Amino acid sequence: MELRELKAVTEGLLFVSGDEGISKKQLVRLLEMDAKTVDHIMEELKYDYENVERGITIIQSKDLYHLTTKPEHTSYYQKLMESPQSSRLSQAALETLAIIAYQQPITRAEIEEIRGVNSDRPVQTLLARALVEEAGRKEGVGRPIMFGTSKDFLTYFGLKSIEELPPLPEGISEEDVENEADLFFERFKDLEE
Repeated sequence: MELRELKAVTEGLLFVSGDEGISKKQLVRLLEMDAKTVDHIMEELKYDYENVERGITIIQSKDLYHLTTKPEHTSYYQKLMESPQSSRLSQAALETLAIIAYQQPITRAEIEEIRGVNSDRPVQTLLARALVEEAGRKEGVGRPIMFGTSKDFLTYFGLKSIEELPPLPEGISEEDVENEADLFFERFKDLEE
């Protein structure tokens, strides 16, 4: 593999490692290269980011490498985060959030069974917005990830605890659960617009 391609693969690995970062040891194993070659690739990438006007850079914290934004652009990132457009949730995300809130802990497959459609993107959106989080793994085949609401969810909706969610009437179907949850979250959707 050429250096240019190795740099591209390494950049992708840095990106998908997210906030957790990636260690040199992991890069050595994943790229199937020696540590000296990995060091050279990282130096090349750092040089590219530092000497070309790019919006991202690589930082090293202890043994981990992170792909991150450049500090000199912070004011623009703050504007984005403060923008009302960035806080809007889609109908699919609101439905998924309601299901997780009322049925937690719940797996993605269970969410999809209730919604009747693929829920990968809404779950990813909710994870990215920190409204839901991993709540462990379900016992059984594959040990799927279970999701639950986060502290940010409580803050966002002005709740002290999950017990403050409006109670669902007894003896109702799953469809009624969805409808009740939609009504609760609908008023917050209106506030976002």
